[in-house]
Amino acid sequence: MISTSESVVTKMEPMKGLFLRRRILDYLGWSLSTISFVLLGGAMLWILITVFLRGFNALSFEVVTHVTTGTAGGLLNAIEGTVVLAAGGLLLAVPPGLAAGIYLALFDTGRLAPTIRFLADVLVGIPSIVVGYFGYITMVVTLGWQFSVAAGSVALAIISLPYICRSSEMALNQVPRGVRESAYALGAGDGRVALSICVRMAMPGIVTGILLAFAISVGETAPLLYTAGWSNYLWDGHVTREPIGYLTYAIWAFITEPFESAHALAYAAALFVTLFVLAISVASRAVLGGKKNHR
Repeated sequence: MISTSESVVTKMEPMKGLFLRRRILDYLGWSLSTISFVLLGGAMLWILITVFLRGFNALSFEVVTHVTTGTAGGLLNAIEGTVVLAAGGLLLAVPPGLAAGIYLALFDTGRLAPTIRFLADVLVGIPSIVVGYFGYITMVVTLGWQFSVAAGSVALAIISLPYICRSSEMALNQVPRGVRESAYALGAGDGRVALSICVRMAMPGIVTGILLAFAISVGETAPLLYTAGWSNYLWDGHVTREPIGYLTYAIWAFITEPFESAHALAYAAALFVTLFVLAISVASRAVLGGKKNHR
């Protein structure tokens, strides 16, 4: 006969093997995650170090005070153009994107909401160069806007819109349902509940989505090549039939030139793009933190 202790040991053997297998898989999973994080962090750190070192070495008073002259001069026209295009894109994308996010999160009824989500997901996957080609055919050629601020801003708005929409929806979904029900119980209408309560509570997530869209807009090149063109001059205020400069064009075009002055402008432009996005992100977080502390 098999004793009780021997029976228990026999039953424990498969469990020991299963526990050991799980420990091995757990160790492998954490090891792969750590290696992936180190590789990703190392690549990002390498890029940042390269951009900052070469960018700061290329900085000069002329770079920020003069316009581009061929492959030399400064980047004042490109800095101004980047601000104008990014601001124009956000101005066009934020109202409909936020409105769509509010509808999807708070008034998700019927077949329209799934359709909006599907279209937003499809729009995220469309290559930016396709958006640029679409903008070139429709706005530059068909509408006769030519290379212009309007065409470039619309192209950036198309790219930014799905990010703002889905991030706003996710941020608003984090607002507790009980808060909305309490507001309705106190007699608040749909508009007041959505704008004064839910949007206000979800503002950090909404701003994060807007910043993501802004960063994408600042870093885009392909759609602007087909819609905004390039100009060595400062923007004269015309929104159509007048090309405009931007920083990513300087990076894309000047880094392949055989001149040191062109390389310096490309490195300086890359530094400005990085610092611009970082400054906006830090400033927005500081403003949101100040509002929270005030409340």
